[in-house]
Amino acid sequence: MEDLDTRVLRTAVGWHGAGLPVVLVTVARTWGSSPRPPGSLMAINGRGETVGSVSGGCIEDDLIHRIREGGVQAACASDTPAVLRYGISADEAHRFGLPCGGTVELVLEPVSASSRLDELLQACLQRRSTERELNLHTGQVVLRAGQRDGVPLLDEQHLTTHLGPQARLIVIGAGDLSRFLCQMALGLGFEVIVCDPREEHRASWQLDGVVVSHEMPDDLILRLKPDARTAVVAVTHDPKLDDLALIDALQSDAFYVGAIGSRRHSELRKARLHEHFDLSQESLQALHGPAGLYIGSKTPAEIALSIMAEVVAVKNGVGPSAVVPVAAGKARVDQPAREAFTAPVCAV
Repeated sequence: MEDLDTRVLRTAVGWHGAGLPVVLVTVARTWGSSPRPPGSLMAINGRGETVGSVSGGCIEDDLIHRIREGGVQAACASDTPAVLRYGISADEAHRFGLPCGGTVELVLEPVSASSRLDELLQACLQRRSTERELNLHTGQVVLRAGQRDGVPLLDEQHLTTHLGPQARLIVIGAGDLSRFLCQMALGLGFEVIVCDPREEHRASWQLDGVVVSHEMPDDLILRLKPDARTAVVAVTHDPKLDDLALIDALQSDAFYVGAIGSRRHSELRKARLHEHFDLSQESLQALHGPAGLYIGSKTPAEIALSIMAEVVAVKNGVGPSAVVPVAAGKARVDQPAREAFTAPVCAV
């Protein structure tokens, strides 16, 4: 499954290639609460069809109405980008469904060959982070290598945005847990790859939208070279497979590396990787084990939810102080039980 930005770009390129007039809409700035963050994309064609979103729906409805009534020129009168602001007054905020005090500033760009959306799409598909600079007066676009994330910058002359590759999840091990994990990741817009060299586990494992590899885990990690938009999760419970993936993943740019297992086995794993594979204590600090946030999970589906919650939290820059990892959560739960077990019994 494609992430939303890639789908917007692909659809806009397709519409433009078919000869339809298209407007690319970018959330450039927001003030107060807003339904969609800066950098969010939407495309509208001359028939009023849309892909992506910039609000809860009311701003989209207004833009669709404008274009259906007056064509693309109603949104971009001079065939060059236009800046449009919604929600300045309380009445507008109420009309357009914005939260109280919310204001959204949009850049509406008539798509042309100068937009270079096809090149931008290819860069995303090739996992290249790109900075896009749009000249608001001419519609000309400059593309250059950029950082994977960044807040849009709007001034009187330019809109500069950052588009990175789709978030990717590599799962080591095919089983019930990985199936739930992959289903959730697909719904969150991740590219998903499952690796399991064991034919008996892999033979009946299939999920639309997921690439299944029979390579050895270390071969897969070395081939894919996880970047800063990649998470790696090992779920086989087999050290011969999990450790191979973790060793190379921890030495890559992956933003998240995790493995399931008990707290005891997680500590033994770290000791094993340090003693036998010379991984530094610093690199082992990046290993999430047991993987996941503490939610009292019991079933494979609940464990998958716990893991994906931690993956998304790390991807979005949520610090460790704001979340409770599995190990810390279980330790808190176990403490009262230990205290009750060791407390003296009073005679009646």
